[in-house]
Amino acid sequence: MAEELKGTTTVGMVCSDGVVLATEQRATMGTLIAHKNTKKLFKIDSHIAMTTAGLVGDAQILTRYLSAEAELYRLKRDEEMSIEAAATLMANILSGRRYFPYWVQLIVGGHDNKGGHIFSLDAAGGSIPDDYVATGSGSPYIYGIMEDHYKKGMSMNEGTDLAIRALTAAMKRDAASGDGIVLAQITKKGYEELSEEDINKRKKKMGLN
Repeated sequence: MAEELKGTTTVGMVCSDGVVLATEQRATMGTLIAHKNTKKLFKIDSHIAMTTAGLVGDAQILTRYLSAEAELYRLKRDEEMSIEAAATLMANILSGRRYFPYWVQLIVGGHDNKGGHIFSLDAAGGSIPDDYVATGSGSPYIYGIMEDHYKKGMSMNEGTDLAIRALTAAMKRDAASGDGIVLAQITKKGYEELSEEDINKRKKKMGLN
């Protein structure tokens, strides 16, 4: 049953001091809302995270793979894996499964010694860096907001508000997305998830409630 759960909206963007990654929390099976608290944003290492869209079982397996590889890399080399290396590794895992592909869209993002980075990964193993990326059934609505409001060099605070605004718009129009927002900021200080209270305060300040 878990492997049939679909319906997602995720977004990631590069800011002047790091990256913002955010998702909503609904999982659907056709017209059924199967879960209202589905995890789609995963901390991979202290400086890397990944968002998932697609089959839940595939996403969970891939998250475990990348987390284990990042930890092994740190243990063997006594240094953290770069964001590009993490994205490339995941792309290689995806491309190696030709006949029964992992049915996922992923965003790998984080902050390393070269700054903040976001990579979009498809089920065939394509890996593309970008300033911002959206995945899942609600992504067209996200892109509409991002095309109009995203600016290179925007601050983490501005990027956080933009991600919340974009996800809120997507949840209003995409029936497969909803039930709250999970958002993480990744800077040179590491990974930090915002509390539900903080997200709601930001929504209220922007008049989104």
